Amino acid sequence: MAMTSRASTEPGPADIRGRVAELDSIREKALAGPSRQATEAQHAKGKLTARERIELLLDPGSFQEVEQLRRHRASGFGLEVKKPYTDGVITGWGAVEGRTVFVYAHDFRIFGGALGEAHATKIHKIMDMAIATGAPLVSLNDGAGARIQEGVSALAGYGGIFQRNTKASGVIPQISVMLGPCAGGAAYSPALTDFVFMVRETSQMFITGPDVVKAVTGEEISQNGLGGADVHAETSGVCHFAYDDEETCIAEVRYLLSLLPQNNREAPPRVRGADYIDRRSDALLDLVPADGNRPYDMAKVIEEVVDDGEYLEVHEGWARNIICALARLDGQTVGFVANQPQTLAGVLDIEASEKAARFVQMCDAFNIPIMTFLDVPGFLPGVDQEHGGIIRHGAKLLYAYCNATVPRVSLVLRKAYGGAYIVMDSQSIGADLTYAWPTNEIAVMGAEGAANVIFRRQIAEAEDPEAMRQKMVKEYKAELMHPYYAAERGLVDDVIDPARTREVLIRSLAMLRRKHADLPSRKHGNPPQ
Repeated sequence: MAMTSRASTEPGPADIRGRVAELDSIREKALAGPSRQATEAQHAKGKLTARERIELLLDPGSFQEVEQLRRHRASGFGLEVKKPYTDGVITGWGAVEGRTVFVYAHDFRIFGGALGEAHATKIHKIMDMAIATGAPLVSLNDGAGARIQEGVSALAGYGGIFQRNTKASGVIPQISVMLGPCAGGAAYSPALTDFVFMVRETSQMFITGPDVVKAVTGEEISQNGLGGADVHAETSGVCHFAYDDEETCIAEVRYLLSLLPQNNREAPPRVRGADYIDRRSDALLDLVPADGNRPYDMAKVIEEVVDDGEYLEVHEGWARNIICALARLDGQTVGFVANQPQTLAGVLDIEASEKAARFVQMCDAFNIPIMTFLDVPGFLPGVDQEHGGIIRHGAKLLYAYCNATVPRVSLVLRKAYGGAYIVMDSQSIGADLTYAWPTNEIAVMGAEGAANVIFRRQIAEAEDPEAMRQKMVKEYKAELMHPYYAAERGLVDDVIDPARTREVLIRSLAMLRRKHADLPSRKHGNPPQ
C-alpha cells in the first residue's frame, strides 16, 4: 500500500507536459518584452530592441541566455506590482565567427534600462563568467543610470560592475556599445573598457545631463551637443568608433572581435588572405614626397602595406595628427602607430600622446605586435601645451612603449626629430628592429634650426648672412642628417627600399613571433598620469 501511495503522488506524463507548457508560456512573455507598444516606441526612436541587437552581434542560433526569469525583489514606489522578467537586462553568451563571446544588453523598454539590484547581479554574474572562462565581454548599453526607486542598492550595483571592469582589464577584451542615453554611473563602466562604440543621434554619454548643467552653470545645451557620438569621437576622445546606424555599428564590433584574441594568454586569430608576402609596393615611391615639408596621407601608406589594404582605425576622429589602427600582415593582427603629416605636420601633442599610449598598452596587453611609422618633426610647442602638461602626457607614450614586451618594429619614413624620435619607439627605448627609408632625416632638430644655433656667430658676422646660413644648413645636412648617418652608428638596423616595406615587416614579424620578455617583479608600475 505504501508503494502505491508514493506512486500516486508522483507527477505523471500529463503533469510534466503541463509544466513544460507553463514554462513555454512564461518564456514567451520574457522574450516578447513588456508590450508591443513599448517595442514600437523603441523602434520609433530609430533604435533596435535588446534582443534584436544580440541577434546582430552573435552568430545565428548561438545565444544562450542566463537568468532570463530573474525578477527584482524591491518594494515601494509601485515596484512591488511591476516585476517583469529579465529585470531590464539580457545576459548570456554566444559566438562571433565561432568563438565564445559574453554579452549583456540593457532593455530600455523595462524601467528605461535603469540598473537595480537584481539587474546588477545579473551583469556581475556574466562578467565573472567571462573572466573565469577567458572570453571577450560586449555590453550593449541603453540605460538611464541607477534605478532611483532602489536607492543606494542600485549604486552599489554599479560599484560591483566597476570593480569587475578593472579586474578584467588587460585580461579579456571589453567592448562597450552605446546605443541610447547613458548618464552618471552608466557612463563610467564604458570608460573603463578597451573600446567604446557609439551611434550618432541616438546614443549619448554624460555624467550630468543638460538640465543639471543648466541649473548649475546656466549653460543651455542639447543631449547630443553635450555628450553625443561626434562630441566624444572628435572632442573628448571618450568614443573610439562612431557610426550612423546600429546595424553598421554592431557589424564593426564583430570585425573588431575578429582581430582580437580571446584573452591575454592567447594570440589573435591568424587569417591568411590572398595577399602575397613579397608583394612590392611601388606606389609608395610616389606616395611619400622626398621633400620633408610636403604633406601626404599616412593612412594610404598603411593601406598599401597591410593585407588586402584593410585596416580598422581606432579613434579616427580624435587627435588626427597620429594614426592608431589594427590590420593584418600575412594574416597576423598587428597594431600600427603612425604620425599623420596631413594634420599639424604629424607633431606629437597632448591628445596624440594619450591616444597612442592607450593604444600601445592595449596591443601589449593582448599580444598584438606593434608597428611604428615615423614622420615626426617633434612635440608641438606652445604655452597651452606646456601648461596643459605635455611633459606628463608625452611621458605616457614613452612609458607605454618602454613597458611593452610584444614584438616592436619601427620604420622612419622621413623626419624623426628630437625627443619625439626617441618617444616613437626608437631603438634606444627597446624597439626590436628599426628600419628607415632612404628619405629619412634622424636628428636632434631640423637642419635650419640647428644651423641657426650652432653657427649663429658665423652667420651674424658674414657679409651675406642669408648665403652663409644656407651654406651652414647644407653643411649640417651633409654631416649629420644624411640617410645613412643613423645606420652607420647602429641606431637603424637597415635602410630599405620603400617598395619592399611589406616584405621586410612580415619577415621581421616571423622572426619575432616567439619573442619572450619578462618585466621586473613588481605589483605594478606607477605610470605618469
